[in-house]
Amino acid sequence: MKLRDQYTFDQLSLGEIMLRLDPGEGRIRTARSFTAWEGGGEYNVARGLRKCFGLKTAVCTAFVDNEVGHLIEDFILQGGVATDFILWKPDDGIGRTVRNGLNFTERGFGVRGAVGVSDRGNSAASQLKPGDFDWEHIFGKLGVRWFHTGGIFAALSETTAALTVEAVEAAKKHGTIVSYDLNYRPSLWKSIGGQKKAREVNREIARYVDVMIGNEEDFTACLGFEVEGIDHNITKIETDAFKKMIEKAVAEFPNFQVAATTLRGVITATKNDWSAVCWHAGKFYESRKYPGLEILDRVGGGDSFASGLIYGFLKTGDPQKAVDYGAAHGALAMTTPGDTSMATVKEVEKLMAGGSARVQR
Repeated sequence: MKLRDQYTFDQLSLGEIMLRLDPGEGRIRTARSFTAWEGGGEYNVARGLRKCFGLKTAVCTAFVDNEVGHLIEDFILQGGVATDFILWKPDDGIGRTVRNGLNFTERGFGVRGAVGVSDRGNSAASQLKPGDFDWEHIFGKLGVRWFHTGGIFAALSETTAALTVEAVEAAKKHGTIVSYDLNYRPSLWKSIGGQKKAREVNREIARYVDVMIGNEEDFTACLGFEVEGIDHNITKIETDAFKKMIEKAVAEFPNFQVAATTLRGVITATKNDWSAVCWHAGKFYESRKYPGLEILDRVGGGDSFASGLIYGFLKTGDPQKAVDYGAAHGALAMTTPGDTSMATVKEVEKLMAGGSARVQR
């Protein structure tokens, strides 16, 4: 995976970062106060790789040049992710032409599931387009070991889809590893062509992807793969059935070097069976299982899985260790509030080794 001697960044993400407003244990509809965090599917991966695993990461995104935009920037700086490639858009005073995205998120509890209500229309990131970033400079001159983006950003607009294609093409040209999280969100696609458009966009992007990440719904909705034995209406999927779906995907897209997913059985909003599986070079590797995992905040668990998986490959090149890093990091990330991980690499490796939750003194 090392194709050159020097890199400025270990990893780079392209995506939207929103201000997350969290009512804590309450409901959005009755809240009188919110805790503010930053979050975004693609960014969360870069943040986890920097804060937990100590790699040098950066993000390509855009904000409005106002107080809210700089609040989100301050969160990014606290997480240690480089802000070199943030584009700042002029503020029109009321957000008529461009604004910063907001994401109201309930954590859920017991029989009450988590709820996300995004308010991101006409956001600065959704208006990003081909030509906004100098990929030749970023990938060619500066050097990036690993590039990550995903289906949430590609779904924001026609221009973000085109920018995603431009970015993955440039990354591949310069030998950068490309990972992509399908992250299918029906609400993002419904006004721009629905599932048909999602498949059109994602299948084009997939031709440039080395590491494809997604659950069973993602592979079906975004890439059109389906197998018997998977029922999207139930809360737990069969690992063997999902493996058949992966085999279909890698047969059609031979450029996939790795395909990976988390496997989640939803018992309640706060208790899930949790594990992960990845395919590499014709073999499947399953993580340690975490039955009845107790969850404080499930949002970002999949992103933390992705960052652990990436770290495992960059550090060891071993797919078994990579999927174990991913599953353990995702599990720990869901024990703390907010989209992003608060875990340390020592905690991740302890959990991988079967460590308990006994008090540390």
